[in-house]
Amino acid sequence: MWTWAAAGLAGLGGLGYATTVLPTRWLKVEHVDWQLGLRRTILQVSDLHVERNRVSPERLASICRSERPDYICLTGDYVDSERAIVRLLPYLGALQACDVPMYAVLGNHDYKLRGRIGALISCLEKHGVTVLRNEAVVLDGFNLVGIDDYQTRRSDERAAYRNVREGLPVIVMTHDPTFVLAARRPFDALMAGHLHGKQFQLPFFYYLKPMGPLAKCGIYAGMHRVEAGPYYISKGVGQSGINLRFLVRSEVTVHRF
Repeated sequence: MWTWAAAGLAGLGGLGYATTVLPTRWLKVEHVDWQLGLRRTILQVSDLHVERNRVSPERLASICRSERPDYICLTGDYVDSERAIVRLLPYLGALQACDVPMYAVLGNHDYKLRGRIGALISCLEKHGVTVLRNEAVVLDGFNLVGIDDYQTRRSDERAAYRNVREGLPVIVMTHDPTFVLAARRPFDALMAGHLHGKQFQLPFFYYLKPMGPLAKCGIYAGMHRVEAGPYYISKGVGQSGINLRFLVRSEVTVHRF
């Protein structure tokens, strides 16, 4: 009797691990082909959430070396507090060692630092990351536009497009994809995160945990389109709330343009 009970408990434990913990460790590399003719590759790393993350810095660096991107884009949500910045350092160091230009935007969790957001930005910049806060840079054959976090009302599309060079493709990076519902300027591609691919694959999850109109409509991962252009939502690397996922694997994304 006790043997069967122990076996049953072990089986339940194994099932629980396979459905909630393993998805946080078993990092998936998604590949997206935008077909813009630029022959450039961007590695998107979103939602590191270093306080709730089971993917090692070495794993991210290994993917970067394997995929050989031209740029790395970090699309927000690194930490929840200033004291967690020290846990971000190994990730930034591992990516910096890949010797690839890096750009970043901030997410809603990062703004929990409030008046100490400068400490996070300084940390990113010391590791070679250019932080784009409603601004654009012209790179090799395209504009990279960084739009600040929409959920915390820090996005400013007009300012972000101010230095966009006409005639070149526009690639946008932002944290909260809900921005696309308010977008007025056209873009050729947009990369976002924030929604974690739902994190818990449960019916009506975004009714129980409201995350905005986009998620409520069932749009929380993958490729989609609005009038302004096509956009992609990454499932992210780390977890929000609790360090578990249910039938949703962590992700980094290789974008080929």
